[in-house]
Order: sequence, then C-alpha cells, then structure tokens
Amino acid sequence: MKIESLSYHEAVKMLAARAGMPEPEEDDGTGRMRSRILSMNKAAARFFHACLNSSVDEAAQARAYWRRRGLDDRTIARFGLGYAPDDGQALYHFLRDKGYTQAEMDASGLFKRSPAGRIYCLFWRRVITPIFDLRGNVIAFGGRVMDDSKPKYVNSPETLVYRKSETVFALQMAKKDPSRRYVLCEGYMDVISMQQAGIGTAVCACGTALTQGQVKLLSEYADEVILCYDSDEAGQKATLRSLGLFQSSPVQVGVLNIPNAKDPDEYIKKYGAERFRELLDKAGNALDFQLGRARAKYDLAQDNQRLEYIQEAVRILADGTTPTEKELYAGRLAEETNLSKTAILSQVDAEARKAGARRRSARQKELLHSGEMDTIKLPYGQSGPGALGAASAQRRLVAAALRQPEELKRIAPALQPEAILSEGLREAYQAILACWREGREVNVGNLSGQISEEAMNELCAVAAEYSDVSCTSQDIDMYLERIARGKPLSAQAGSMSGQELADYIARIREKKGGGE
Repeated sequence: MKIESLSYHEAVKMLAARAGMPEPEEDDGTGRMRSRILSMNKAAARFFHACLNSSVDEAAQARAYWRRRGLDDRTIARFGLGYAPDDGQALYHFLRDKGYTQAEMDASGLFKRSPAGRIYCLFWRRVITPIFDLRGNVIAFGGRVMDDSKPKYVNSPETLVYRKSETVFALQMAKKDPSRRYVLCEGYMDVISMQQAGIGTAVCACGTALTQGQVKLLSEYADEVILCYDSDEAGQKATLRSLGLFQSSPVQVGVLNIPNAKDPDEYIKKYGAERFRELLDKAGNALDFQLGRARAKYDLAQDNQRLEYIQEAVRILADGTTPTEKELYAGRLAEETNLSKTAILSQVDAEARKAGARRRSARQKELLHSGEMDTIKLPYGQSGPGALGAASAQRRLVAAALRQPEELKRIAPALQPEAILSEGLREAYQAILACWREGREVNVGNLSGQISEEAMNELCAVAAEYSDVSCTSQDIDMYLERIARGKPLSAQAGSMSGQELADYIARIREKKGGGE
C-alpha cells in the first residue's frame, strides 16, 4: 500500500494479479478473462508504440503530430503514446498470432465488426493514448485523428477492466508525487503537456464529464484540487458543474483563470512552465469564480442590472458558505454596488434559510432517484417499485449465473428468459443458458460471439457492478421471490397450474401469519 500509494482493496487486487489468482469473490472464469484482457491491452499498447516508431510514411506523420504538440521523446515513451496504422486488421492479426482467441478479442473492446461481419480495430489511422489504472495496467485507449476528419476522438468502451466513470487519467503517475495539490484538466493533451512541464499532479477525468466516483477517487490522494478547464463557455460550464460535485468532498477547490490562451497546453507553449506555476499559486477559490462569472453578465451603471447582480450574488453567498466567507464577500459586494453591508448580510441570511429548505427537498428527491434503481431502464408499460425491484433482482441473478454457473441448476428452472425486463440482459441470459446446457464453460469469452455488442456491454457492466458480491443460496431465493412479487398475480397465474397457484397463495398467506 505504501510503495504503490494504493488503497487496501487495490493492493489486494494487485497482489492477486501478480500471483495469478482470481480477485477475492471473483470466479476463476471471470478472473481469467480479466487477466487475458489486461495482457492483451498491454500487447496492444506495445504494438501501437512500435507502429509509431516504425519507418513507414504514416508513422512519420504520427511522430510529426506529437512533435507539433510540443512533446519530446521522453514524454512520448513515458506515456506509451502510439499510432494505430491505416490497416484496420493489423492489430487483429498481431494479437491472433500471439495466441489470443476470438472470444477474448471480442471482450477486449479493441475491435468492431462491419455490417458484412469483417473484424477491424476500433482505432485506425489515429494517434493513441493508453489509459492506465492505479496499478499501472493498461485498461483502455483514446484515439485522435491527425486532421479535421470526424469523429475527432474514439475511446474504448467499458469492459471487464475499464469503467470510465471511476477512472482518472494519469492518476497512477500523480499519486507518486509528494504534492497533495492536484490540477484537474479537461483533456489528455493538457495533462501530458503539464506533466512534461514538471507539474506531476496533473490529471483529467475519463469520459465526457467529471463524475462523483472520480471526485471520490481524487479525494483519496488530494487535499486541494485546482480546476483547470478551457477558458471557452463550455469549459466555464464544466467548471461550474465540477464545483457542485466537489461540494460534498473534503477537498479544497480552486479555479484557475488562464489569460490569453484557450487551455493550459497553449499557455505553457506561449509563456513556459514557470509562468504557469505562478498562475497555479494565484488560483482563486470557488466563490471568486462564481461571483466573477455573475459580475461579468451585468452593467452595474444601470440600477435594474445592479439589482439583478445583487440577487444572483446573494444566492451564491447563501449556498453553503461559512460565516467568515459571508462576512468577507458581503463587504466586497457592498463596495461594488454602493449598498450597505448590513442590507447585504440580511438578504444573504434570508436566502440561506430558503436555500436550506431547497437542499432538504432536493436531498429527498435524490434519495428517491439514487443508486441502482435509477440506472435500470424499464420497457414501455413496465413501471412502479415492483417492476424496479424485479429488474434489480434479475440483474443480480444474471450476474450470479455468469460468476457462479453452478447455481444455474437453481436459477434456470425459476427464471425464464422472457421474464427478464431488460432486452440486452435477456439476450445475454439466453446465451448463458445455452452455454450451460451445452456443457461449455460459462464466461464472457464464450458468450461474446453469440450476443450483440449492446448486450455484451450490459452484461459486462452488471458483472463489474457485482464483481465483489457473491450470491448465497438464501440470496438466490430472496431474488426469485422479489421477482415473483414484482409481477401482478394474474400474470403469475397465467403460467401456473391450479395446484401451483394454490401452493403460491398458501405460501403468501403463511408469510402474512395466516391472514386473508
């Protein structure tokens, strides 16, 4: 834990992988597939890096691209940057020759199939940035075109080894830096440019926007996070959203204003690393950013706009600020608007009471729409807590069927594929049953060629979600009962014989203590 700067859980995973053992509570089949995908990603990263350094013309163009971005050889090697060649099947043939099976390659997220069934690499004719986990494993890739063609970016899908909402790019490097002040950027290139300039705690979120999971992960390593997003409107909106996510975190948050440049990469190229470090030292706090953004919208020479600015500023000061902050910023606001500080503080206190009521109401709504239930998408016509409970139980049973196929002798007779509400999960469960009945090993590799990409993505997400939870016999009974409760009695009765229906009603009455 100390040497690698890992949490206890991550350290156990690392040692399990080093010893060739499955992770705790993970079945051997899923563990083997996870290990094979990590091994394949490592081989793919080496392939892309070798392609970048080859003698062909397209590799020279890729090297010239990284040079134009200001990167030196050491940085290119340190980040394992590469190039995916124009030949979309080159990586496929390379990995096949290494002994990886079709099922393993399908589960890796590295390949797609054309409508005609031809397999090709997800990344081709793009510069490649590998993404690492905290233990230094390659878990995904980001690809970018070198011209203006579309799509500009292509990123790995989620797999057994990659969950983008819980991954922070370059954190495996940043955690080794003694500084507890992290710089959160908008994109990979900003991070790489900063790291090259000696700012060792530069990181960015994987995915299109920062998530609560990534904030939680950062809070394990950082005491302070400086938001360093682009200076355009999209970047400013992303800053506001990120500030909201950090509100419940113990991390102190600052916001960097980047003058005369659209992003950190451009600023460092223009003015150098030392000037950028000076900017970081002068970064404002969240209140400075929010009030400054509000101030820029109004002309304070006009009374009506000055009043609107005061109202917006009061709302900002009333939302979770400390008494000291209220006192300090109320004084500044009074000077700006020629209003008395007492009047400002009175408005702030009144608004704070309203804000407290709004937060309590929002919290109640959040509790109603949080956790697993909010992620379950039900078909049209299926709704209500009963259906949601049944869908949740179905997800857990399909995960159990994949991770503990020996339990299928209990699950299969009671859970028919047509009862599963999620279309993708239904398809995956049908393939699991077919695999089991044919006597083949039930694992992601054996299923990958039999189900659609959407179904595979959903199955991998469910497997990852419950990777550290095993089902006991009592759990399975509970989930099957929950599914039964989620159906209207008439729907259940339609698939039961008369005796089965009588037995079912008797069991329900017995559980209720014999009442009618």
